[in-house]
Amino acid sequence: MRLNHGLHLAYCTNIHRGESWSETFATLEKYTLAVKTRVCPDKPYAIGLRLSDQASRELSDKTALLAFRRWLDQHNCYVFTINGFPYGKFHGTRVKEQVYAPDWTTNERVEYTNRLFDLLAQLVPDGVEGSVSTVPCSFKEFIKTKEQERAMRNNLWRCVEHIADVSERSGTKLHLGLEPEPLCYLETSEETARFFDALRADHRNDPRLDAHLGVNYDTCHLAVEFEEPRDVIARFQQHRIKISKLHFSSALKVRPTPEVRAALKAFADDIYFHQGVARAADGAMTRYKDLDAALNLNSEIRNPKSEEWRIHFHIPLHSKPTSLFDTTADHLLGVMDILKTDPSLCSHIEMETYTWEVLPPELKNRSVVDQLVAEYQWTLARLAERGVTAV
Repeated sequence: MRLNHGLHLAYCTNIHRGESWSETFATLEKYTLAVKTRVCPDKPYAIGLRLSDQASRELSDKTALLAFRRWLDQHNCYVFTINGFPYGKFHGTRVKEQVYAPDWTTNERVEYTNRLFDLLAQLVPDGVEGSVSTVPCSFKEFIKTKEQERAMRNNLWRCVEHIADVSERSGTKLHLGLEPEPLCYLETSEETARFFDALRADHRNDPRLDAHLGVNYDTCHLAVEFEEPRDVIARFQQHRIKISKLHFSSALKVRPTPEVRAALKAFADDIYFHQGVARAADGAMTRYKDLDAALNLNSEIRNPKSEEWRIHFHIPLHSKPTSLFDTTADHLLGVMDILKTDPSLCSHIEMETYTWEVLPPELKNRSVVDQLVAEYQWTLARLAERGVTAV
């Protein structure tokens, strides 16, 4: 939906299953329109579209694309952003580290992302920018050599050149956002800044970098790293890094008592990575690859000196703290506070709680439509408290 200050808000449709275009479109008709009816029945409704590689190929068919554009017009909907992070299957099977593959060392990632921009340029309404979010280059464990690092920078630049060309031909401002995530090649805001510095050194004084490549700031991911919003944004601005999109999301935050560790087993699933960071009283931090590793009896993460764990598990935004679990909603609210004082920070906002299928029963006590409506209500209320409202 459209907000004042020229902002756009949507939920990301990666919460729904669908790898083919027909499956993806079916979820839009079944779930997205149901949410629209309840939160934005009479005004233009924004869709944060997730397209797999397969779906993007099928939607590239002229007949399919024309039919989708007519459907958007019919239902007063519009697409302003695409989630281009998961390339392949994202639900119902083991995803884990494969969500980062193919990574930016490969031609497959370039071709897929370029195709998303080709589609987006034909979907974004006049006067609205278009964004695509993508993997943070790669998973750290995948990158072994300097040649791989060079390949990632080269491939990203190939994509920047394509985005610039599509933007010029379509008259639409388009940009790609790398999404820092725990244990990935781009994990912290500092690592991200160094990477952009390297890209800038490769392509000195080329304005296309600033215009068409930035970051997708996922508030769950950087909260897990114990970063503070003002520090993150100040660093990005110091290094002239565009914030392409804001992902509103919350992580788990706990004190690792025996009772909490026992309860956390309900969050350890076989589908997604739930990376985390434990911080001790002296500020020392230990990272773990997945929640099951943290809960392992022999894991050093169970050191009693750890005062707080933050876990990459996207918790519904409206979830309230319990006696065992808290969330990193304070980080998200901190970003909203900055957006209040500087609405030009970023015009694209997407709520991304893709974990609905693997939530423990106590957090999955309503339908996916009811949950999404509750997330809109929570987000719109918090934004309204800061003077950002629907128009």
